[in-house]
Amino acid sequence: LSAAGLLPLRLLFDTFLNEKNMVTDFLGKLEEKTGIKKKIIVVGAVSLTGLYLVYGYGAALICNLIGFVYPAYYSVKAIESPSKEDDTKWLTYWVVYGVFSLGEFFSDIFLYWFPFYYAFKCLFLLWCMAPVSWNGSQFIYDKVVRPIFLRHEAMVDNMVSNLGGRAMNAAENLTREGINTQPIWTDWNNNLFISSSIKQEKQAAV
Repeated sequence: LSAAGLLPLRLLFDTFLNEKNMVTDFLGKLEEKTGIKKKIIVVGAVSLTGLYLVYGYGAALICNLIGFVYPAYYSVKAIESPSKEDDTKWLTYWVVYGVFSLGEFFSDIFLYWFPFYYAFKCLFLLWCMAPVSWNGSQFIYDKVVRPIFLRHEAMVDNMVSNLGGRAMNAAENLTREGINTQPIWTDWNNNLFISSSIKQEKQAAV
């Protein structure tokens, strides 16, 4: 990539470091204690994580933990907070995460052989959860998920309604069959008890 091509990435990186959020606050405290600039700390941490995801053992587990633990923790905090803005933010992340996981499930047999797959997946999930204005999950939801959902919402609602109705009918039929077969089991148990009693009386008489 040329210097002109890298300029937008540098601007995004600088924007992230200058925004006020939990991550940048932590980086600021780390910079004060160590004397190392935030930019160098982030580049070093990303480089080490990237190398481990490429060459380390358990890259899939580490990647999935990164994509699940942090968002799950802050989703619980969002539920407990009075604000609804953070609820929407994390709901959007989980919708995009679910769509991505579904696509990954069907393409995993091919992606498994891609040497840098888990490193790119980790970067993608970090982009989706990043506490910045150019958050990936919001971008993907607005540009991909929402238009498709609105286009097919009525059809999906009808399918869900039909499946729900069929499930209820199946449950009612099973319940009705269970009630109808109960007298048969009762009669069988009574006959078994009577036969056993007669047999015991005969043995006692002998």
